[in-house]
Amino acid sequence: MDSRTEKARRLWEHRAGRYDLGGHCEHVAIRDTRELLCSGARGRTLEVAVGTGRNLRYYPPQVELTGLDLSPAMLAKAREKAEELGRSITLVEGDAQSLTFADGSFETVVCTLSLCTIPDQERALREMHRVLVPGGRLLLVDHIEYTRLPLRLRERRREHPRRLPREVAREVGFEVGHHDRLFFGMVERVVAHRPH
Repeated sequence: MDSRTEKARRLWEHRAGRYDLGGHCEHVAIRDTRELLCSGARGRTLEVAVGTGRNLRYYPPQVELTGLDLSPAMLAKAREKAEELGRSITLVEGDAQSLTFADGSFETVVCTLSLCTIPDQERALREMHRVLVPGGRLLLVDHIEYTRLPLRLRERRREHPRRLPREVAREVGFEVGHHDRLFFGMVERVVAHRPH
């Protein structure tokens, strides 16, 4: 694990205990987006950066769900939430930039509001592409670079500026079927697939 990834892991370990306190304040558009994307999952599904399991309630019951996260503390919270919901899930500690799953392991990959926290977005999306079967779906929503000045200048000065998720997805081989934006262009939803 490189130093940037280790730093991210420490951050999420620290935040795990308080992470869900703000969940009830989450904007209805984000909750609706979580529900919309997760309800589109089919078959063997991987949620990258499952966190505390905020999305678990939105998956169809027939989905065979695996949740991956860098933080053991976040996974412990997700495990509690799954038990409360009676939801079957396999939880795995791991790095989105170096997935331990075989090629073509999943029909669906979901990533909600987490790609921007992964140090190497391109590497993570390349891994998501690899573990999908041909024709498999990527369901993604994420924060993106700020679109208006002066915030755009501030974003570009960041060590790892956020990029448009759909552009990175295309670069690694996904075909983007749908994308749109929320919150004045600062959040992007993407539905894409791995070509046959």
